[in-house]
Amino acid sequence: MNILLVGSGGREHALAWKIAQSPLLSRLVMAPGNPGMEALGETRPVKVTEVQALVALAQEITADLVVIGPESAVDAGLADALAAAGIPCFGPSRAAGQLESSKAFTKAFCARHGLPTGAYVVCDEAAAAKAALDKFSPPYVVKADGLAAGKGVVIAQTKADAEAAIDDALGGRFGAAGARVVIEEFLDGEIGSLFALCDGTTSMVFGHAQDHKRAYDGEQGPNTGGMGTYAPAPLFTDDLVERVRKELAEPAFAAIAAEGHPYRGVLFVEFMATADGPKLVEFNVRFGDPECQVLMLRLESDLVPYLMACAKGELDRLPAPVWREESAVCVVLAAQGYPDAPVTGAAITGAEAELGADVAVFHAGTARDEAGVLRAAGGRVLNVCARGEDLAQARARAYEAVSHIDLPGGFHRTDIGWRALAR
Repeated sequence: MNILLVGSGGREHALAWKIAQSPLLSRLVMAPGNPGMEALGETRPVKVTEVQALVALAQEITADLVVIGPESAVDAGLADALAAAGIPCFGPSRAAGQLESSKAFTKAFCARHGLPTGAYVVCDEAAAAKAALDKFSPPYVVKADGLAAGKGVVIAQTKADAEAAIDDALGGRFGAAGARVVIEEFLDGEIGSLFALCDGTTSMVFGHAQDHKRAYDGEQGPNTGGMGTYAPAPLFTDDLVERVRKELAEPAFAAIAAEGHPYRGVLFVEFMATADGPKLVEFNVRFGDPECQVLMLRLESDLVPYLMACAKGELDRLPAPVWREESAVCVVLAAQGYPDAPVTGAAITGAEAELGADVAVFHAGTARDEAGVLRAAGGRVLNVCARGEDLAQARARAYEAVSHIDLPGGFHRTDIGWRALAR
């Protein structure tokens, strides 16, 4: 099979790493890819939102399958254009992608179809948004409506901080993504990430993990796109997985199909396990980042048949995936100033050394200069991942690997997996 993988981050590097292991693979082309992905196949300098150029590339390589990594490509309508060209695609249509591209759409979608989530108000004007805060109790949750790379969420302890977050979003901090804000009820509980595949009709659970959103140890600092993950997490009992499947994932697939937009790809269900059961925090229309990294380390099954089955409506032909018994941990190395104003350009050493059979370093925001030096080129720069017999061993291996990598001015959390180890 010839496969085109669209994206350039840590999630896409992890997907490429797993796809490259498939005996079904003949050729892997990645657009635009990153320096870490170059060893796994061919890279082409096509941006993820250059839809027609990506369709042309898929045609050029006679792609049997296109795999969409990032949400921005979904929102650009890549799956729709590929469908029009008759090219199988793993990734939802732009219309189905509204489950991520608009938080206001998703909240209204949940209300229409009875999916459990928190109360909310949508506003496009600052005075109305600030007045809406009176409907809620602190802490206040303020979200930019559109795609903001995981950074458009503020959990404010005081009304003054919430009002400042409203002014930031509506004042242009997130561009068009912040033209509306969603004020939400704060959900108290433990957060989890569950993934489910769908081929338009059939669906199945495809792993779960626990993320760390705050920038610093102890769940302090601003929200980020994710500073680390681990799996399996004790939160995910069989009963909870079944409830999330029945109460959130499957109803979402059925409802979006009923609205005329059958879902093909992976749905990321971020939920809060509350005293009243699981409630939706948000949907994402792609694999999580950095959750995907630990999923790929633990996935025993060949990934490619599942990707193709989703694209071709054949998921009912496949068994549930097989997962390794080991635990996996991902530690994100971030650039100085992330998430607000990351400093790029720092030279990275040690990231491409041999760090052990159970360690994988996925590039999330790197570039190679003309002299061949690897440099930081984004906020989240590297994902240092490891497997182990249990969480403690996986975490020890990951942090040992981190100690051999130098990212000047960079930082990382030192407490990934703390919830599980504290139980």
